[in-house]
Amino acid sequence: MKDKPVDSAHWSFWLIGVVTLVFNGMGAINFFVQINADSLASFPEFYHPIIEGRPAWATAAFAGAVFGGALGCLLLLLRKSVAFYVLIASLFGVIVSMIHIFLVTGLSSMEVWMGVLMQIIVTVFLIWYSKYTQNKGWIN
Repeated sequence: MKDKPVDSAHWSFWLIGVVTLVFNGMGAINFFVQINADSLASFPEFYHPIIEGRPAWATAAFAGAVFGGALGCLLLLLRKSVAFYVLIASLFGVIVSMIHIFLVTGLSSMEVWMGVLMQIIVTVFLIWYSKYTQNKGWIN
């Protein structure tokens, strides 16, 4: 079966792709910073219990969320429809890692709450957007 031709993407496709890749890239950098014990001192005090007591399953979910998001954005920019499935896996990682954060903090900190909300909103938007771009013929 022959792949259908990919139409020229609107300029906003490239802007959204690059901005969200940078957003998820910063999440990947944040992951490496958080697994470095020396850098924990630079975090605000309310993050310490989240980072210090993070179990392996929550660390794996966090990694899946940020690296899946970055890979999904890269695949989107490469105009591959598999980005949709990678972004769904990333959302699963976001939700599982948020369970740990909620259990530790109860989301009592507004900063933590806003971070959680932003991650979920961006990831859900990216899932929708990847399907939207596929329907527009911008990716295949």
